[in-house]
Amino acid sequence: MNFVLAAGGTGGHMIPAHALAVELKSRGHGVLLITDERGARFPGIFENVPVHILPAGRLGGGPVGWIKALGAVARGRAQAKRLYGEHRPDAVVGFGGYPAFPSLLAASALRIPTVLHEQNAVLGRVNRLLAAEAEAIGTAYDQVDRLKPKYGAKTVLVGNPVRIEIAKLGELPFPPFDEFAPLKILITGGSQGATVLGQVVPEGLGMLEASLRRRLQVVQQCRPEDIEGVRGRYAELGIPAELTTYIEDMAEKLADAHLFIGRAGASTIAELSAAGRPAILIPFAAATDDHQTANAREMTKAGGARTIQQASFTAEVLARQIEAMAADPIALNNAAARALSVGRPHAARDLADLVERIGNGLAPVEVGAGLTPRVRVGAPAGGVPA
Repeated sequence: MNFVLAAGGTGGHMIPAHALAVELKSRGHGVLLITDERGARFPGIFENVPVHILPAGRLGGGPVGWIKALGAVARGRAQAKRLYGEHRPDAVVGFGGYPAFPSLLAASALRIPTVLHEQNAVLGRVNRLLAAEAEAIGTAYDQVDRLKPKYGAKTVLVGNPVRIEIAKLGELPFPPFDEFAPLKILITGGSQGATVLGQVVPEGLGMLEASLRRRLQVVQQCRPEDIEGVRGRYAELGIPAELTTYIEDMAEKLADAHLFIGRAGASTIAELSAAGRPAILIPFAAATDDHQTANAREMTKAGGARTIQQASFTAEVLARQIEAMAADPIALNNAAARALSVGRPHAARDLADLVERIGNGLAPVEVGAGLTPRVRVGAPAGGVPA
């Protein structure tokens, strides 16, 4: 079979699309990627996969912006239709983001089946626009806000695909940790970094009680413009820290970590829960529909994470939360097990099963081992109606 994957250019869209591509290719299927300029430059993924860049406007910017965006969408749709005419896929899989929009519109126009994958716990704007036409919607969470109840019959919980090397971490023991072992902390702010983490985390680590502070080993991702300032602050505090602007060997860093501190992006949550790593999560306050707070909900409720809203994210609050999780080794080990309990390390397999079914003209049920199409849908209590 042949499949087209359409994804926006951010890591949150590209990484699960890549994981699905690897799984589909391992089954002997052909895969083609449609994305934007950013996605085509994303390092280390989609090797040996044909990549097509199509125009796609971002809706916004007032009347002039809308006109430009609609023109770009129309051009992208026309190009996608020509592409499908030359190489007709069995299904087109959309991972959200505006670059996926024209590709999916073209597929619907040509009656090619479409599957949507939603990485976040709030259905994204593009997926909301396309949900009615899709044959199936795969979700990463069992509760998805702004997903209309009428789509429940074609909605399947599959999880958010992660890279194979990270999925395998959940099969290994949690790194040994007791009252004498180093406390290894990994800090990231998503693919672009987060200045607030560089401002708050070193100060918070410096406020830890001595029994924890003297055992710290830190790896932190920083924005390029922040890294030297953060490096200097760690040196002043006497805390050993490895700083970088981009973590290429995420699986290796995550394998060593006892505790994660960072944003609650979809891929981050999927990787933490698949690997079984406890976390302190600081959702990005400006995320669309506050979806990062929703992403953190499941892992926090299970006891595998603690969530601090950015407005309350101070050095003292962070220090007390770290002590609550790590001062007792048993508590930290239990939090790791609870994080693992909500992980879905077989998401790539289950999403591939769903995509194959749709490509074969079958209903979106009986996907994966024991999965059902039941997903709680609708707006959160007190939120915006779906």
